[in-house]
Amino acid sequence: MTKQVKVGDITFGDGNIYIQSMLNVRADDIENSVRQAKELEKAGCQIIRAAVPHLENAELIPALKNAVSVPIVADIHFDHRIALKCAELGVDKIRINPGNIGSEENVRAVAEACQKRGIPIRIGVNSGSLEKKVLEKYGSPVPEAFAESALENVKLLNKYDFDDIVISIKSSDVKTTIEAYRMLHKQTHYPLHLGVTETGTAHMGIIKSAIGIGSLLCDGIGDTIRVSLTAAPVEEVRAAKDILKACGIGGGVNIVACPTCGRTQIDLIALANKVEKAVAGINKNIKIAVMGCPVNGPGEAREADLGITGGNGKAVIFRKGEIIRTVREEDVLSALMEEIEKLPD
Repeated sequence: MTKQVKVGDITFGDGNIYIQSMLNVRADDIENSVRQAKELEKAGCQIIRAAVPHLENAELIPALKNAVSVPIVADIHFDHRIALKCAELGVDKIRINPGNIGSEENVRAVAEACQKRGIPIRIGVNSGSLEKKVLEKYGSPVPEAFAESALENVKLLNKYDFDDIVISIKSSDVKTTIEAYRMLHKQTHYPLHLGVTETGTAHMGIIKSAIGIGSLLCDGIGDTIRVSLTAAPVEEVRAAKDILKACGIGGGVNIVACPTCGRTQIDLIALANKVEKAVAGINKNIKIAVMGCPVNGPGEAREADLGITGGNGKAVIFRKGEIIRTVREEDVLSALMEEIEKLPD
């Protein structure tokens, strides 16, 4: 049973999977940080993290809190005073690595400040933060090293009676990340923040994240996710939503489409892209099939709530494999949207 940890109005461990992203604007650029936070909230981001590299940057926290309604997380390294200031200013969660903020007294001060205000702490372990003794023991950043480092940092916070903990253990290697999280999941009851770090640009980054995050979600592991991309943060949110849908977790329209072959008699690639764009803002939990063969398509996608296929200037709309309408090919998208509107929320 996962321990429940509150982050603002959100509760990790309640059975839901929450989407996070991180601002990529300089912390001293409050105007553009606020603008980006609003864009993320509008895109469906449920938790927003911001780097706070210097003490004077802590003023970003109240500016973000006043601008958006989602929880704000301060990402802090090295200087524990920044964590204390962010806690004082009402941040919803703090992300640190207890091993890199100095002495145990510094850790104690942060733990006490957060406990006093009901602020959880995420222990964020990555390849670069693994302790020297752990690396010497294992020789390289292997899954066992990540899990051991995380659990040692948990013990450090527990030493000061702090228990509102979230854990992440991220590698840029997908297989290492998956194995490390599976290992940690068996050894702790704390909520887990899933992600693969330093994945690269959008194309390859989404592939790596889908494999890493998706594998763990399908195992029933994880409470919150962040898709780390070298791209605009809103792209991380869109990718996260798609990963959740692909795992059968997120709401919204799930589109399936055949890969096309010599039997295809309609411009299926263009049609599938038009459908994807048209349904982007619809929150109904439904499956739509875009099929290329009017003979086999309805039967192959009979589990879909609605589907379309066509050829030779005509198109059909089907529901659960049964044809319900025949329309002109150029009218199929508008007809599909009409049928989607009829479906219950």
